[in-house]
Amino acid sequence: MEDAPLTKDALRASVAKRLGSLSPEEFARKNALIESRLFDFANFLEANIVLLYIGNTPEISSRTILAKSLEYRKVLILPAFRADKHEVLLMRVANLSQDLRPGPRGVLEPNPERCKQVPADCIDIAVIPGVVFDEKGGRIGTGKGYYDRFIPRLPATTRKVSLAMEEQVFPQVPMESHDQHVDIIITENRTIYKI
Repeated sequence: MEDAPLTKDALRASVAKRLGSLSPEEFARKNALIESRLFDFANFLEANIVLLYIGNTPEISSRTILAKSLEYRKVLILPAFRADKHEVLLMRVANLSQDLRPGPRGVLEPNPERCKQVPADCIDIAVIPGVVFDEKGGRIGTGKGYYDRFIPRLPATTRKVSLAMEEQVFPQVPMESHDQHVDIIITENRTIYKI
């Protein structure tokens, strides 16, 4: 008898269990490898204007990536979330210690009093968070749909990249008509290009 495909919630729970079984040292080691692979990735190195995010469990931690991007003189764009409209606003961040404040999801995000809003069509590369992925670029987020609504606003030429540990990659994830794919997934072991 063939096993029934896992639901999105079951996959999220499976990833939480897989990542929870990693020791703090192993998690940090894998995270550092992913960061290193991102900064070796030609599309990222060549990009001037980069959209990143502030990681929240179980997403890959991005604090070092943010600081290093500024050191590389990238124009750093971070999302601000409008929970009332389920909308993502893009804002330029120049100073990580002064330009951020807690947002509606409990995660730091750009302070609109200090940061200028930018249009989606100026982004060279967009690093998109997620919880579960497959090798075809399928992506499952936290279930709020912010990025599924946002990704179509990006130009077709903007590379959509996700960072994930191998524990987050499955052979196939269930995708619905509104779900959005990413082009590339960078793990601690490999770079997966959407088929």
